[in-house]
Amino acid sequence: VDYSPFLGIEKGAVLQEARVFNDPQLDPRRCSQVITKLLYLLNQGETFTKVEATEVFFAVTKLFQSRDMGLRRMVYVIIKELSPSADEVIIVTSSLMKDMTSKTDMYRANAIRVLCRITDGTLLTQIERYLKQAIVDKNPVVASAALVSGIHLLQTNPEIVKRWSNEVQEAVQSRAALVQFHALALLHQIRQNDRLAVNKLVSSLTRGSVRSPLAQCLLIRYTSQVIRESTNDTQTGDRPFYDFLEGCLRHKAEMVIFEAARAITELNGVTSRELTPAITVLQLFLSSSKPVLRFAAVRTLNKVAMSHPTAVTNCNIDMESLISDQNRSIATLAITTLLKTGNESSVDRLMKQITNFMSDIADEFKIVVVDAIRSLCLKFPLKHRSLMNFLSNILREEGGFEYKKAIVDSIVILIRDIPEAKESGLLHLCEFIEDCEFTYLSTQILHFLGIEGPKTSDPSKYIRYIYNRVHLENATVRAGAVSTLAKFGAMVDGLKPRIFVLLRRCLFDNDDEVRDRATLYLNTLGGDGAVVETDEGVKEFLFGSLDVPLVNLENSLKNYDPSEKAFDINSVPKDVKIQPLAEKKATSKKPTGLGAPPPGPPSTVDAYEKLLSSIPEFASFGKLFKSSAPVELTEAETEYAVNVVKHIFDGHVVFQYNCSNTIPEQLLENVTVIVDASEAEEFAEVYSKPLRQLPYDSPGQTFVAFEKPEGVSAVGKFSNMLRFIVKEVDPSTGEVEDDGVEDEYQLEDLELVAADYMLKVGVSNFRNAWESMGVDFEHVDEYGLGPRDSLAEAVNAVINLLGMQPCEGTEVVPPNSRSHTCLLSGVYIGNVKVLVRLQFGLDGPKDVAMKLAVRSEDETVSDAIHEIVASG
Repeated sequence: VDYSPFLGIEKGAVLQEARVFNDPQLDPRRCSQVITKLLYLLNQGETFTKVEATEVFFAVTKLFQSRDMGLRRMVYVIIKELSPSADEVIIVTSSLMKDMTSKTDMYRANAIRVLCRITDGTLLTQIERYLKQAIVDKNPVVASAALVSGIHLLQTNPEIVKRWSNEVQEAVQSRAALVQFHALALLHQIRQNDRLAVNKLVSSLTRGSVRSPLAQCLLIRYTSQVIRESTNDTQTGDRPFYDFLEGCLRHKAEMVIFEAARAITELNGVTSRELTPAITVLQLFLSSSKPVLRFAAVRTLNKVAMSHPTAVTNCNIDMESLISDQNRSIATLAITTLLKTGNESSVDRLMKQITNFMSDIADEFKIVVVDAIRSLCLKFPLKHRSLMNFLSNILREEGGFEYKKAIVDSIVILIRDIPEAKESGLLHLCEFIEDCEFTYLSTQILHFLGIEGPKTSDPSKYIRYIYNRVHLENATVRAGAVSTLAKFGAMVDGLKPRIFVLLRRCLFDNDDEVRDRATLYLNTLGGDGAVVETDEGVKEFLFGSLDVPLVNLENSLKNYDPSEKAFDINSVPKDVKIQPLAEKKATSKKPTGLGAPPPGPPSTVDAYEKLLSSIPEFASFGKLFKSSAPVELTEAETEYAVNVVKHIFDGHVVFQYNCSNTIPEQLLENVTVIVDASEAEEFAEVYSKPLRQLPYDSPGQTFVAFEKPEGVSAVGKFSNMLRFIVKEVDPSTGEVEDDGVEDEYQLEDLELVAADYMLKVGVSNFRNAWESMGVDFEHVDEYGLGPRDSLAEAVNAVINLLGMQPCEGTEVVPPNSRSHTCLLSGVYIGNVKVLVRLQFGLDGPKDVAMKLAVRSEDETVSDAIHEIVASG
């Protein structure tokens, strides 16, 4: 075990050591060590009493006497961590203000950061003059510190920061790239609620010269925002600022050219004439020697092809040459773009190229191609035969669960949407289950056969494939096959006698579930197997949707006492009861990999999906993309325990609040969570589902749904208030008082972060996956992560920020390393696969620099990953 200098340290002993701060002759090294221990205790969650914190704070202020630069930096950090109260801040303000006017730039920059962190509005007015001066300081480090502090202060003291507009305006003209970047960001935030002011800002800067490429990229984004807003107001006429975006296509910095091209392609209602210059630039990038430019161009063109396929057709020749690109990410994107832009006559030629291409790429990228082929088949239904044959051929080849599932899902969609493809598609699926190793897919196909098979011209030809499953498969698949046979018997009267013979054979199965199903179907469908029409009520009972949760039905049946009164299904509660919080935590430890089939019982994701689809108001939200782990909103051992699960859809977010009442003497009724989304401006509440009753120790759920921009990883903070009517309960008799009192209970805030829009999906061979993805939509940039405790801490911070799956054990940083490479994989909202390669290095003793390379199937997603890192 490595020795830790913090091993076994105690708060009392460290507070005793802190007396060294009062020594007449200060020992900087010793003082720094004590401050480090104090910081360690604070970061470990150790709480200091008011008296202890005050004593430490006053002792630390005496260290300003020392001129040791290292100690002074530690003093700045400990003051920020102690967060002194208003009356204590006064003591240290004079020292910090003195440092603000020091000749040492390091003192000045850090003093600004500390002061802005610890001061309130009244003290801020006293140092406002110094902050204004710092904004226009000649030293870029000091100016940037003041500007970044202004960005933070804008959240708490907007009125004061807004008075700095003149100085910030001057800083925008700075020759230092970072100062200009920070100044523009702050100036825009100051004016963001004033559309006219933002318009003026963009107008003045688009005419001027913004030197910093970073600031120029910001300006392009702000310009796009102005164009979007003005387009909503004016229905006719030329688009304002379009000439500026077009001018940026001739900038010397590639990042600016790309940002401008992307901005043009994302304009609302963009015309072919407006797209042409952006497409021309992206076409030049396609033949670039730099893989990142080829990737960025093809990724953007891939997205444009979804809405303007004809605009991209001029690039088809260049993209066809990219199919053989060494970078498989570029090749995959080129293929999928060509599938979107190609015409009916080019389908066969493309399919030949794809057949050779498929063997060289990993499963993750094969899925992308499968999705593109499905879209192509729906676009050109007359080509369904060749495309369906291609899908059935790759279905019989080697591949993982997710890949096979994507092919099966595609065939199912084609069968549903193209009537001519039904018979051949069902036979392809039947042949696949003859040799399918995945229980989940076998049962899914059997269920689908039960729905579509009886409607075909010759349903009897599928019976052999279904009955084979009864002999050759595990119990789960056998049970599914019995249900499918029964559906054929119920829906096709002519087959009923033959089906009954097969079902009777299933009565001797060694699994009780299979036997029970066979018995139920035989008795319900008529028993004798005569060729008679099955009653509609029987069909509805056996195969209709159940409007009560199965868990509740099971509990009600267990609690039912056999008597003369028959069991009434209407007595089963329709509100789903969740697991107690402790059980939920215990069960969540089991990993659920997407590369392997789910276990027999439904996975948590499946359970959530069924639960949400059972609520009519959520049924229109589409497919559930991701459900987060439960986030606790209350501390342990409180009267009410509440955690929340964030369900992410493409255009909506549903918060599922799991509530528990821990007071035996109370019954809560009409339980709702009042959500304040004022700090999440992109979200609009659309529905709230209250919980009718919350008895003692019987968990329940309430839901709140929000609408958000579709396919966008919108983030924000939500404050939560539990509101309910509380009624007294007699614990001995269980009687509830009639009258109740309305009450509220404050919950913790909930944050929706960028990582919530990312699924952790690993890849078995990252190198193959990376090369297969190609450089079409690759985006590479470098970032300074600032001082970090260690390289490992920086790696973990970025992994947590992105919410992606580390691959090949690269999340572990070897001891004493000065550089490290980390590989990440995931699926972004919209089912876009993303791969990330992070290269970390120590730049100086503690500063960490990072190079971030992102490859995905969509250019905007690669950009979004960079934006997450840049803003995180």
